[in-house]
Amino acid sequence: MGLSLVHSRGCAGVEAPLITVEVHLSGGLPSMHMVGLPETAVRESKDRVRAALINSGFKWPQSRITISLAPAELPKEGGGLDLPIALGILAASKQIPVTTLADCEFLGELSLNGELRPVRGVLPAAIRSRDNQRILVIPAANASEAALVKGGRKHAGESLLQIAGWLNGGQTLEDCKPQSPGTATKQPDLCDVIGLPGPKRALEVAAAGGHHLLMAGPPGTGKTLLASRLPGILPPMTEQESLETAALASVSQAGLELFSWGVRPFRTPHHSCSGVALAGGGARPRPGEISLAHNGVLFLDELPEFGRHTLEILREPIESGRIVISRAAMHATFPARFQLVTAMNPCPCGMYGDDSGRCNCSAEQIQRYKNRVSGPLLDRIDIQVEVLRPTTSILSTPADNIETSTEVRERVIASRQLQHQRAGKPNAMLTNAELTSFCNIEGEPLHLLEEAAQQLFLSPRACHRILKVSRTIADLDRAQDINPGHVAEAIAFRRLGSTVHRPY
Repeated sequence: MGLSLVHSRGCAGVEAPLITVEVHLSGGLPSMHMVGLPETAVRESKDRVRAALINSGFKWPQSRITISLAPAELPKEGGGLDLPIALGILAASKQIPVTTLADCEFLGELSLNGELRPVRGVLPAAIRSRDNQRILVIPAANASEAALVKGGRKHAGESLLQIAGWLNGGQTLEDCKPQSPGTATKQPDLCDVIGLPGPKRALEVAAAGGHHLLMAGPPGTGKTLLASRLPGILPPMTEQESLETAALASVSQAGLELFSWGVRPFRTPHHSCSGVALAGGGARPRPGEISLAHNGVLFLDELPEFGRHTLEILREPIESGRIVISRAAMHATFPARFQLVTAMNPCPCGMYGDDSGRCNCSAEQIQRYKNRVSGPLLDRIDIQVEVLRPTTSILSTPADNIETSTEVRERVIASRQLQHQRAGKPNAMLTNAELTSFCNIEGEPLHLLEEAAQQLFLSPRACHRILKVSRTIADLDRAQDINPGHVAEAIAFRRLGSTVHRPY
């Protein structure tokens, strides 16, 4: 007869809820029963645990073993509960002391010989165990990931035998120490883009205020080239942003790569991706591309080629900064505060508006092509610019006149600092109430905006976004108030969208 209790962590979206593993040994025929909504991988743990205990030199109790995974209504998944189940059986059978388990949380998958294998979701578990002031014990392969969380006690072990020896007081476990993340991939530099002063300016304004960006133009004019340079001019990530982004990567299928720590993500899903791949989902919800781009850039190339239903998924996360995935058994909320950058051709052949006159598309074909992107989605994109072929040879442009990403980034960081001092957030995230305080205009700027709203058929949402872009342009100029020039430039960034859904 024996009873033990071991703490562990589960995975519910980007959270790591506490799971209590209760093990009870009683009389009767030797058997093992598990309750508490275990999925297949958890139910199979009884075979891994039995082999790991025997091969590690422990005695398998000849009793009826009942294992309860609480809370009972939370589905349990993955192999991370192998270690706490094994330790619960050892404690219930008096092979390790029960009292040493109270202040610890355990997470790890067992091999048949008792070695510990890495698991997903260690970073959220490390955050929660630190907040609850418990010691987290994990596989050695996850030590560098857990060490990214400052504070708290975190130990790593190689095997079940080593951890049992530590609980018995005969061995020590290594502390989780941060490792060098290695050399991150060098960000593409803006100096590689020759010409295109207008789109470059739009890219800088988008980076400074966190605004969404649409680029339209013939193929080969530099839309993708510009988009790939955006992460290199964005401000560095804060520690909180780095933790949020790393936690999402930790619970994803690919897992967390150390060299990506502190680097803003740049996600480029193919236009054939499904709505589930973009938004996240599955029987056990996993983050999608919009969540993996959290605090970074989501680049959608060939925008009209995406499924219309897939694109409409973006509308709610763009406004709220999160995505809620509901299933019959559970629901999960993932953060999705990304900067959307899109690129599209002006027509099916891509040559409409080019000076070569090679476009043979009819007005009906062009309109049908552009109608693949809905007006409500376009209305949520702050900056919309045309990217046309440079009129001069890119080979004749002097290299010393081209700004680097470092130079542009300095202006972007200075602008962001003004925005955070004023409102504590980028201009793109200002609420309608905050617009009155921080983007108030009157006189000539207001008259200019009202006239543009009538002539370009701008919605109230579009007018609000023009105000936000105007505030960002003023911040780049270090101006206290928004002047007519700032409003005029912001309006120019919306002229493309005003003709997308109207006949030529």
